[in-house]
Amino acid sequence: MAAPKCARLTGERSRQFLASVDTLLFDCDGVLWRGDEAVAGAPELVTGLRRSGKRVFYLTNNSTKTRAMYADKLGRLGFGAEPAEVFGTAYCTARYLRDEARLRGKVYLVGGPALSEELQAAGIPHVGGGPEPVCGGMKEWAALEKDPAVRAVVVGFDEHFSYMKLTRALRYLQDADCLFIATNTDSRLPLEGGRAIPGTGCLVRAVETAAHRKAQVIGKPNSFLYDCVVKECGLDPARTVMVGDRLDTDIQMGSTCGIRTLLTLTGFSSLEDVKSHQESGTFSMVPDFYVDSVADLLPALSSADQ
Repeated sequence: MAAPKCARLTGERSRQFLASVDTLLFDCDGVLWRGDEAVAGAPELVTGLRRSGKRVFYLTNNSTKTRAMYADKLGRLGFGAEPAEVFGTAYCTARYLRDEARLRGKVYLVGGPALSEELQAAGIPHVGGGPEPVCGGMKEWAALEKDPAVRAVVVGFDEHFSYMKLTRALRYLQDADCLFIATNTDSRLPLEGGRAIPGTGCLVRAVETAAHRKAQVIGKPNSFLYDCVVKECGLDPARTVMVGDRLDTDIQMGSTCGIRTLLTLTGFSSLEDVKSHQESGTFSMVPDFYVDSVADLLPALSSADQ
């Protein structure tokens, strides 16, 4: 099998590409913004795409914001969005538990306020979240009691992750019938200035190691975020593209879902990374197209409107 080409979108190729697309699924951080600053030209592109009749949705692995919080940030940075256009792992985890798993019971939550808020909005009772008290010794660890109503453990980004939370999660997951859900497995959370902190994946792996179990992962590269868009909004896969900055999440998900993929170089992955995957035969992480920035599509969009 020949390695797929990763074609740069410029000029006429960009115009043909946009003409072939009805729906664009955008990752956010590293694609549309970095930190609290929009990528130059990105708001104008999204506005132009909408004006030309394209549909735009936002797919993010970040579980620290609700749909409403993301819509607010998109509005502040000039993109404009309704909460219903945002598919993040906090919302989609709650949706999975309610509609797919049909959970009957509580969640033990290792995660932050946004994840708690989305669970509450979906009518899913939960315990945990926030800081846990410090335990005083082995006898106290052994005496920890379980809430008998807990039927799932959910792990998302949690700045208050602790040994106590790990112990409670293990206690619940020793029951094979208790669901084990992770919002995502990103190993690093990028910050401004090229810095990063450990991501949700580090917490997930700690719980997996302790429990000797693998989590069901909601976020990219798994398909559930995409599946949510399809079920709630409908789309034609042949005229849909996933736009992202990470090969191992955004591009891999697009490949898994059978849609075209576009890599932007304003974030995590590089062309050197693409070449490495081509050479190793990991073609599911090779995008169909790439741009230096999503703003590179602006000239093609403007010429299409003329």
